[in-house]
Amino acid sequence: MSASSREAETTTRCDDELDFTEIVGFVTCLYGDFWWLACVLDSFEDKQEFKVSFLHPHGPAPSNFTYPTVPDILRVHRSSILTTVDPLTATGRVYTLTKAETENATRKLFAVKQIYQASQADVSVFDTLGKAPSLSNPHALRWYNHIKSLGDERKKLPGEKKIPSSLGAVANGSPAPAAKDDDDDVDLFGSDEEDDTEAAKVREERLKAYAEKKSKKPALIAKSSIVLDVKPWDDETDMKEMEAKVRTIVMDGLIWGASKLVPVGYGIHKLTIMCVVEDEKVSVDLLVEKIQDFEDFVQSVDIAAFNKI
Repeated sequence: MSASSREAETTTRCDDELDFTEIVGFVTCLYGDFWWLACVLDSFEDKQEFKVSFLHPHGPAPSNFTYPTVPDILRVHRSSILTTVDPLTATGRVYTLTKAETENATRKLFAVKQIYQASQADVSVFDTLGKAPSLSNPHALRWYNHIKSLGDERKKLPGEKKIPSSLGAVANGSPAPAAKDDDDDVDLFGSDEEDDTEAAKVREERLKAYAEKKSKKPALIAKSSIVLDVKPWDDETDMKEMEAKVRTIVMDGLIWGASKLVPVGYGIHKLTIMCVVEDEKVSVDLLVEKIQDFEDFVQSVDIAAFNKI
C-alpha cells in the first residue's frame, strides 16, 4: 500500500504547535550535525507506513549519507529542535512501524516538547548573554539565534522571568552551594556581595552626575527662517516708510533680518524681508496679520520661503 499524500510541514518552527501524529521524532546523523525528519503516515491494519524526510540546515544531503535505522528514528534528541531547515534539501525513505511503536514515539516527542518549549527562563538567559555565543559553541549559538528570532513574541512566552542566578545552578552546572555560617570562615579579601554593593553605589553616583550635567545644558530652541514678500497697493507707495512700519513690529522671539526691494512691473516694487522666529513663541499667521494691519501701505503678504533652523 502506497504512502498517504498527507505530509507534515517541513518548515514548521520548533516553537509552533506540532501535530504529534505526523512528527515521529528527531535523529542525529553521522556527520555531527542535526537532521530533522517529517513523516507521512498511512494506517493499515496494525501497522503505519510513513515517509521520513531528512533535512540538513546547511545544504543538500551528502552523497554518502546513511539512512538511520528504525531505532534511531525513535530516539529523540532534544538539541535538534533548534534546527531551521529548507524542504528543498530533503531526501526520503519509506519505513513501516507497528502502531504501538509509532504511539510510543509520539509519547516520547510529546514529553520532550514540554522540556524544549521556550519559556521566560530562555528569555532571562538570552537577555543576560547580550550577544551571540561564538562559533565554537554551535549548539548554544543555535539556541541563541532561535530565541532571537522570536522577536516581540518573547514577552508572551510562558513561565516567570527570573535572573539567571535564581534558576538553581551556578556557572559550572553544579547546584548552588548552601550558605555557610558567618563564623565558619574569615574572608580576608571582602565578599562578592560587598563588591556588588560598592559597584552599585559607583554606578548610581555616575548616573546621578550624568543626569545633573545633562540638566544644565540649555534646551535646544526650535527656530525657523522666513522670507516674506510684502506687496504695496501701487507705484506711489513709499516703500521706505512701509519697511520702517514693518520693522516696528516687535514680538518675543522675532528678529528682523536683511531686506531689499524687488521690481514687480509697471514701476511697482515689493519688499522682500527676512526674519528668524522661535517656533514656540511666534505665530507666523499672527505676524502676517500685524503686517497687513498697515493697510494704507500693504496690499498683501506672501511667505516666499520657510525653513527650519
